[in-house]
Amino acid sequence: MQFRELGNTGVKVPEVGLGTWQYTAGPEPMLRAIELGSNLIDTAEMYGTEERVGSIIKPVREKVFLATKVSGNHLRYDAVLQAAEGSLKRLDTGHIDLYQIHWPSSAFPIKETMRAMETLVDRGMVKHIGVSNFNVREMEGALAAMSKYPIVSNQVKYHLRVRDIERDLIPYCQKHKVTVIAYSPLAVGALTPKPGHKKGPGYEVLAKVGKKHGKTPAQVAMAWCLRHPWMIVIPKSQNIARIEENCGASGWKLDADDLRELDRAFPA
Repeated sequence: MQFRELGNTGVKVPEVGLGTWQYTAGPEPMLRAIELGSNLIDTAEMYGTEERVGSIIKPVREKVFLATKVSGNHLRYDAVLQAAEGSLKRLDTGHIDLYQIHWPSSAFPIKETMRAMETLVDRGMVKHIGVSNFNVREMEGALAAMSKYPIVSNQVKYHLRVRDIERDLIPYCQKHKVTVIAYSPLAVGALTPKPGHKKGPGYEVLAKVGKKHGKTPAQVAMAWCLRHPWMIVIPKSQNIARIEENCGASGWKLDADDLRELDRAFPA
């Protein structure tokens, strides 16, 4: 597993982490991911998986970079603090490595929300602050609201079929040293359907490029995301074989010909 710096913190996180939305499996897949170096485990209070994640990682907590999110409905100052306390209890841990605002909301003043996030860092409950699903304008407001600590990440949807963040958000985050955490890098399985399911447009190109490099279509799709130096991916999986496959997306690069073929198959 290759690692990349989280924002401008000096902290290294894996190129391929693990998302836990709707994670219902036992400990084996998650522990295998951690064993392979895919130790960024991402959850959220609204996922309903924090307790499961906490119980699985408890024996290996020191090896895990743990990320969770506060709901977009809990962005008042006191509500943020209460939500973090709830997440810490469900995760059964003393701190959260990356605490993220799940969704932006114009119903709550961003300065109030970010003041609460900074308070969590001051109290040692949170190590790093991130956001999720923020566009450039929202990022500008959030960054301007910070008084003591940086925003180190923005978690957004990104895959070969959803490329709108390439226009402005990716360049903005790179300029401001904000790591982009790409969720759904396989389009919730649509890019790499299971055997017997209909294959969508572009699958043949993924397979062709994969064959050239000795990689699977899924590994190609994630390596395409990882061509951005300030990006990591967090595919969700509950299967050990797929966990191992996902980790194989790290540590290699597509060449210029590959990228041209994929651009033609999946135009921006």
